[in-house]
Amino acid sequence: MKIEYHTTTNAGGRPVNEDHLAVATRGNCYCFVLCDGLGGHGKGDVAAKLVTSIVSEYFETCSNMETFFDEVLTVAQNALLKLQKEQKAPHKMKTTVVLLVIEPNRCTVMHVGDSRLYRFRDGMLATRTIDHSVPQMLVSIGEIEEKDIRNHPDRNRLLTAMGDERNGFKYDKSVYDLQENDAFLLCSDGFWELITEFDMTSSLRINPKVKGWLGDMKKIVESNGNGREMDNYTAIAVMVKG
Repeated sequence: MKIEYHTTTNAGGRPVNEDHLAVATRGNCYCFVLCDGLGGHGKGDVAAKLVTSIVSEYFETCSNMETFFDEVLTVAQNALLKLQKEQKAPHKMKTTVVLLVIEPNRCTVMHVGDSRLYRFRDGMLATRTIDHSVPQMLVSIGEIEEKDIRNHPDRNRLLTAMGDERNGFKYDKSVYDLQENDAFLLCSDGFWELITEFDMTSSLRINPKVKGWLGDMKKIVESNGNGREMDNYTAIAVMVKG
């Protein structure tokens, strides 16, 4: 199988872009990682850059894939906590993370926070990561509907993040089989809040090339964000070809 991908990142209406992304390869395997820094004042940017760098470098140098999955986010978490102490910035140096590793016959998704991964199969949305956020928790207990997350007043309140020690370090991990024509979208909340899953899927169906798919979605995000203070927005689109 052939892997095609395209990326975009933009500061939106903010003075600093605290989103970071990276792509790493080893043999016929790929690692895509995206982080959305939290806390402002430039410290979120530092956290996001550190975690993306550690994940991509660890992917390239780790002895085997199972070790990578078992250790990578813990290694990144420990490095971030150490840097927080050195710079005396525990509340201003946190980040989300979402990563996708593609191997010849499977893919693995790991995430912390509310940066998302959408997985598409046969032109349909198959799964997405579940946010570690207050609105997502309200969905799980039936107080609000899924569609209400995007405009909820607490949509930026996270239950956990990289660099957060309050509830212990937790992350979600999922493994899926891989098929020809599978597609993936990794994105920060500044991206997914301004585009619906319906538009993601509609754009995928009319764009056989990954650059066109991401380009169409970016236009929708920018159009829906016109006239409002847009957050940083970042995305990685991936397609699996025969």
